[in-house]
Amino acid sequence: MTAMIEGAQRRRLRQLLALSLAGVLFTVAVILVGVFTRLVDAGLGCPDWPGCYGRLVVPDESRALAHTPEAPLEAFKAWVEMVHRYVASALGLLVIALVLLGAPLRRRADYPWGVSLALLAVILVQGAFGAFTVTLKLWPQVVTLHLLGGLSVMLLFLWLHLRLRRFARGRLAPGGVVAPRRPLTPLWGLAVALLVGQLALGGWVSSNYAGIACQGFPTCNGEWWPAMDWSEGFHLTQSVGPNYLHGQLHADARTAIQMGHRLGALALGLTLLLLALRHWQQARLRPWLGALLATYAVQLGLGIANVLLWLPLWLALLHTAGAVALVLAMAMAIWAWREAGTAPAQQRRAQKEWIHV
Repeated sequence: MTAMIEGAQRRRLRQLLALSLAGVLFTVAVILVGVFTRLVDAGLGCPDWPGCYGRLVVPDESRALAHTPEAPLEAFKAWVEMVHRYVASALGLLVIALVLLGAPLRRRADYPWGVSLALLAVILVQGAFGAFTVTLKLWPQVVTLHLLGGLSVMLLFLWLHLRLRRFARGRLAPGGVVAPRRPLTPLWGLAVALLVGQLALGGWVSSNYAGIACQGFPTCNGEWWPAMDWSEGFHLTQSVGPNYLHGQLHADARTAIQMGHRLGALALGLTLLLLALRHWQQARLRPWLGALLATYAVQLGLGIANVLLWLPLWLALLHTAGAVALVLAMAMAIWAWREAGTAPAQQRRAQKEWIHV
């Protein structure tokens, strides 16, 4: 009977591992679909929520006009928006399945039950942000938080998968307690803070339509320090108007947002370089630090290309994919750093057991 229970738990754990990894990949797809929705101006393709003109599928033009006369139907944009909602809803169901599947293991030592519940909470908040994006007419604060929420869901899926792998290996300290992990240093904390800030700035650039506010690189509109209005560009309670499609800010305000994003990229790059130089001698960290620097370099190149080529759709999508890759590389580097703190103790225990034998 005990063997049967253990076999069932192993199967459950394999299912959890597969679903959590699928969740990471699925979330990346949902993020890119969401960005595509924004880039083709389909965020208000359906003027209501959760339906589209009061229906669960895009209606014909006459029914849409009868439901919302002031918002004529654009079928392509409406379908893009609804596809985004469908895949986001499927992702929510995947999270619920993970929580239910893992519930019987929640009392086991080192099982990531807290991460599972955090994932459920964040996906619910993310759904609310999706609704507010429509009902608040693309208010840039909500749009930016919606992007950060999507990245948070992806990170929680990844962290859950890594924790499940560790749980499956049964890495516990003597006495059955969870082995301590190495804490982050101030330099790691600075790198994480700058990355989060840069992601928020990127969302702010997109939500305020400031992607090509600066023409040229490395200068902006032919100047190293052009005319800018920082107070308007980063005013967090600005008016939306009838809706925020194509933005409401003046040119100098959008220039300030674009320059802020460029300065943030510079600060992040220097910090990542310093982080790599500081820890390059650690063999376990070296691959992830290299991946972090390489991803940053590609992302920087994509950002510059977007400016020089006037923000083509495919390149803007690649820039978002680069941001996703940068977040994943940072998460894996942090995981490698924290897990390295348990290695010496485990090696010492293994040596003692070998000597005892």
